[in-house]
Amino acid sequence: MKNNLGRVFLTVVILLHVELFASSYMWSAKADKNTAMTNEAIYLEYTCKYDDPAELYLIEFNPVTDNERYTIILLSEKESLVDGKKVNRFEFLAYVKKPGLIEFVFDTTMKKTNQDSIENTVLGRDNADYEEFTQRMIRQEPIIIGVKDAQAKLVGDFNLKLEKNKQNIKAYEPYGLDISIDGIGNFEALKAISFKIPHVKVFAQKPIKKTKLTKDGYVGSWNQKFAFVSDKDFRIPKQTIKYFDLNDRVIKKLVIDEIEVEVEKTYKKEELLDENDSSSSSSSSNFIYYVLTFLAGFLFSKVKFQKREEKEQRDEVFEKKIKTAKSLDELMIILTLQDSKKYEEMILKIERKEILSLKDAKKELIKKVLVKDIIKSYFKEIKICYH
Repeated sequence: MKNNLGRVFLTVVILLHVELFASSYMWSAKADKNTAMTNEAIYLEYTCKYDDPAELYLIEFNPVTDNERYTIILLSEKESLVDGKKVNRFEFLAYVKKPGLIEFVFDTTMKKTNQDSIENTVLGRDNADYEEFTQRMIRQEPIIIGVKDAQAKLVGDFNLKLEKNKQNIKAYEPYGLDISIDGIGNFEALKAISFKIPHVKVFAQKPIKKTKLTKDGYVGSWNQKFAFVSDKDFRIPKQTIKYFDLNDRVIKKLVIDEIEVEVEKTYKKEELLDENDSSSSSSSSNFIYYVLTFLAGFLFSKVKFQKREEKEQRDEVFEKKIKTAKSLDELMIILTLQDSKKYEEMILKIERKEILSLKDAKKELIKKVLVKDIIKSYFKEIKICYH
């Protein structure tokens, strides 16, 4: 009885003072610039300030989009108390795709716990027919930006750095080229570079982007590595990347100059073939294997040696790569890059079409090779402990 009277009393108090829950609030909107270039980052900030803690209020505000006019990206969403008053702040980056006058007008939904929800919570009723929130649509103050044509998809401030091998190499020795671009701007506009050179096999790594989003846009780096293999002299053609420089407000270019590579003809194709194998398919297999061996050497020369205690982790990564390989060609590359000499027999079997099933190749590899490695490692550890 006392509990029921207490609930009724509390409900009456709430109903009599429901106006206390009606917090007042004010929205503001601003941008960091009035004019911008196409594809330049525009910082937008929307702030809602209350006159109290406003525990009963929630905000739905999600203008994130990618349409034909612009792209909106969420930078941050924060809620804080300043002198006991709640403040909601939303930060976005806008990238406008076409020149002209652009107007950003977004709607926000203010949601407040309503009277029915309070009564049912206090009285402990379970009524599925009431609405938990009341909603009010708020149209934000328009932000108008004048946008000029940058005449380039890539916009920002960038620097180019090249790392390359000496320009005199031996036949079938990979020539390495490492292209790095760092700075600030819309890195998403940077596309993979491709080279097509007659009589040259080009191995291209997918570009690696390491960026973080800031008020000024993406800050970070973009990197792509190449290896070129041939038995004769060749030229790596010039590449030019055009961008609009936001500091100098002009079009600039990142230029990769033409590279002439001299190849010392120390090998002949017939010298690379097995003496006991006269078939054309077998000869081709050995030739490919030879090239892959050189490529593996090139890639390993770029990798720093890890400590002994990390060996287990490397073995797990290697085994995972084997299990997730999607084709025999991919499996062959994995083995070549791991240890071309150790897995020579398996690589040649795949090249000569002696193994046609990816499942069988994985099974044989795990059974015959990986198990042997584990046993060797085990006995090596025993020997170390014994000594």
